Amino acid sequence: MNIKQLCVFLLKANQAGYASGNSKKWIKEKDKSTTIVFKSGNWKMHDSFFGGEPYGGREVVFYKTKPFWIMVYYGRVKKRINPKEIYPFLQKALSRMPKNAPYRGPKSLAEKPFRYTNQWEGTIDGFSGQESIYKNKTQLYRANYIGGLVDQRKG
Repeated sequence: MNIKQLCVFLLKANQAGYASGNSKKWIKEKDKSTTIVFKSGNWKMHDSFFGGEPYGGREVVFYKTKPFWIMVYYGRVKKRINPKEIYPFLQKALSRMPKNAPYRGPKSLAEKPFRYTNQWEGTIDGFSGQESIYKNKTQLYRANYIGGLVDQRKG
């Protein structure tokens, strides 16, 4: 198990998860959250989130059933803006997750009239960031996220 394998897995998991838009594989939980599960070899990810607008959630990656990596996130679309106008573009941005920073979407993506931006600091073992969607120059959506490796030391 290594960081490169984790990055490859995260790219696959996110392509198959929320970014895919395939809600048929989403599980509605008793606590009113939605969970998306992806497995590949010894790796497994649970992406569990609450709400539609605003929303919050977490992704947990397990290696051989042991928690290995986590990311928590929270976002919202501005009031008076229809989320159905924003979320398909967000899914498109998330499907273009960079290989060297597999947290959310790319640094930027423009597709008129929308523009997605993502600023982060840190590396896969510990990072934080913020993503936004603009229509022309007006920010319509913003989310924050933070995460990294978990349960890596004894004692």
